[in-house]
Amino acid sequence: MHSSYAVALFLNFGLLGAFCIALVEKFAPMIPSYVTLMLLGMTASDSSSLVMMILATAAGSLISSIGWYGIGRVLGEQRVEAAVARFGKYAFLSSRAYERLADAYRRNRFWVTLMGQTVPVARVYLALPAGVLKLRPVSFTAAAGIGILLWNTPFLTLGYALRGSDHEPVNVGFWASIALIGLEMTILSGLRLHRTLTKWNVVPQRQ
Repeated sequence: MHSSYAVALFLNFGLLGAFCIALVEKFAPMIPSYVTLMLLGMTASDSSSLVMMILATAAGSLISSIGWYGIGRVLGEQRVEAAVARFGKYAFLSSRAYERLADAYRRNRFWVTLMGQTVPVARVYLALPAGVLKLRPVSFTAAAGIGILLWNTPFLTLGYALRGSDHEPVNVGFWASIALIGLEMTILSGLRLHRTLTKWNVVPQRQ
């Protein structure tokens, strides 16, 4: 597998290589992130190195997100939309997908940033409209960092647990990502339902 070769090549540089892989993955998402993260997890020799791998990849992903945020903030709405319309197809980002990401920020911006980091495709480009809308940098960075940890940690850990086995990272990672997204949607739906019921006084308030 070419991705396995790339991971092995970068990991000749240790944690710096893992950092670079996570950094590049968000600017050039040619390989599904869950596959890359699982392959990285499989290279961890023990629990301590796994923790360091989690921190290194989280740092790389966060810097990439800040990079996208900066691009959006510097270019502004019109130039970003024009660039997406012209070049987005080469980076798997259509104008319609960009508009959906921007529309998502009409809701709670902190939670949209956090949860968006755990959704394929959205996790790569969500920082772009965040920069265009000039979200507070500190709030954006905090939310993005938490979301990145929520996404990276399970796949790195799963890869670590499966090291030396015959399981295929692509298949395992795909179903794990589906399960993770399903869990997120269930939690969000439950919170939304609770707020609705509370609003209509169906759920008693604590005194």
